Amino acid sequence: MAKVIVYGAPWCPWCMKAKQFLEEKKVEFEWKDVQDQALAEEAYKKSGQAGIPVIDINGNIIVGFDVERIKALLGLEE
Repeated sequence: MAKVIVYGAPWCPWCMKAKQFLEEKKVEFEWKDVQDQALAEEAYKKSGQAGIPVIDINGNIIVGFDVERIKALLGLEE
């Protein structure tokens, strides 16, 4: 099973889209709210960028809601 972490914030529409997508696909994930400064720094260290969402799938880092890359890394088909 993939280890999935989503760094985002409730006010970020792309973060919410990513969260909703994973929930719809029944993918278990850990949500980390970057409004917590320590979690924001953790996301930045992983991605090297300040943008969110940052999605970590088994150590593969995606910045933004890249559906095709998420599906590829999780082995999801339409």
